[in-house]
Amino acid sequence: MTTISDTVPTAAPKPRGGIAQSIADSLVVAKRNLIRMTRIPEMVIFGLIQPIMFVVLFSYVFGGSMNIGGSTSPEVYREFLMAGIFAQTVTFATAGAGAGIADDMHKGLIDRFRSLPMARGAVLTGRTLADLVQTMLTLVVLAIVALLVGWRIHEGIPKALAAFGLLLLLGYAFSWIGALIGLSVRTPEAATSGGLIWLFPVTFISNAFVDSSQMPSWLQPIAEWNPFSATVQACRELFGNPGVSPSDAWPMQYPVWASLIWSFLIIVVFRTLSVRKYRSAAG
Repeated sequence: MTTISDTVPTAAPKPRGGIAQSIADSLVVAKRNLIRMTRIPEMVIFGLIQPIMFVVLFSYVFGGSMNIGGSTSPEVYREFLMAGIFAQTVTFATAGAGAGIADDMHKGLIDRFRSLPMARGAVLTGRTLADLVQTMLTLVVLAIVALLVGWRIHEGIPKALAAFGLLLLLGYAFSWIGALIGLSVRTPEAATSGGLIWLFPVTFISNAFVDSSQMPSWLQPIAEWNPFSATVQACRELFGNPGVSPSDAWPMQYPVWASLIWSFLIIVVFRTLSVRKYRSAAG
């Protein structure tokens, strides 16, 4: 006997588009990594201790010996310093991103993801998004510590939020460099070392801790065209902090635009390379 259910065709579920599936898969992977971070609280704690130590050490050890705009006041240097510390914190998260991806590769988790019907780039995007959330929490704590040691914003809340947005964008861009490093090495330890080796010259050959105008003449252009310096300079302008020295270099004259261009360029280039490396490594 034929029933109504036999004669009426069942509607097939509509498949999600490529972009929709990629976004959904990326959010699932990001959630997985965030849950993992909460289960290993020492990762978050150690990530907070290091930048706090940098704030205290640089503020009180070097505070009276730096000449910022003709002033050697420790209070002036603390305000000058904080944009650099913020930028250093978000970029040093790169090493953690690389180590996390290398650890997933080493444990075979990537092979499990390969067996699932998910977008290939979602694994890396989810990981970088989770690192972005952790970086955001670190910046909140670091900003509170900075306020306690004397740092202040002088251009209002909207511009300060824009500055933190530039910092998070730079951190997200650099996390893709960490992703490529994590996919290119065999162990998490190698990813951590590889992620820090190139970061030290990038962060220290910049205007983060000293005024670039006080550097040797041959080193100044390198520091001024450093993507890291552009974000630091933009944050100082938006925070209203001292140390925004005049310069003929385009990134220093238009630091906000330079920071945006550098960050998006790094994301495009290194996300492309990372996804390609992921496909070849998982292929």
